[in-house]
Amino acid sequence: MADSAQQPATESGDNFASQVLGSLKQDILSGYFSPGEKLRMNRLKERYQVGVSPLREALSQLLVEQLVIVENQRGFTVHPISMEEMLDIYETRAHIEALCISQAIEKGDDEWEANILAAAHRLKKSGDLIDKQADELQEWEVRHQAFHSAIAQGCNSPTLLHVRRSLYEKASRYRNLWLKHNMVDGTMFDANQKEHDELIDALLKRDTARATALIRQHLLSPSKALKETLPSLLEG
Repeated sequence: MADSAQQPATESGDNFASQVLGSLKQDILSGYFSPGEKLRMNRLKERYQVGVSPLREALSQLLVEQLVIVENQRGFTVHPISMEEMLDIYETRAHIEALCISQAIEKGDDEWEANILAAAHRLKKSGDLIDKQADELQEWEVRHQAFHSAIAQGCNSPTLLHVRRSLYEKASRYRNLWLKHNMVDGTMFDANQKEHDELIDALLKRDTARATALIRQHLLSPSKALKETLPSLLEG
């Protein structure tokens, strides 16, 4: 994927501020900036080609979103990771995603079904990405997000979708660690794809009980894998 900071931002009011925020946020979620890393202004200014003011505005927003922290007024630091937070995020996200799916099955129409199938097709075609470098797996992650978003959209609840998006972003830092350790394995990819196929079948048959059980299992799988890998990452 293209480096989010290769193109200098151009000042244009809200669009400018949004671009800076988006680039910095993506770098934190993707792991370019490591958990617990101090975000030094000189480095940020060079990377995003902006001044201090828009950076502070972006960092303040990320503070609200709990992606950065401030320690004793000594500047901003990427929010650290922990086993407790990871398990809490994944368990909560599984509940919210199941709620989205149950409402989507009730309210979703033919267009909803078509969007799911289209997103699933694009995701399945990305299977060759497992042979690439870990940082290129972000393209697979983008398609994976689009697939699950297409499913959730059917709930037609802006409030529920907002909560879902926030949890997705917080989980993505942990999920990216999981991707680097697992998705390079073709066996893991095949198992993940099988779970998607089973989920689609349940959705199209409007089988709420089966679909919600499948999504919980699917979303909690990375957290189970991370229980084994996260301790070593925390020590590092």
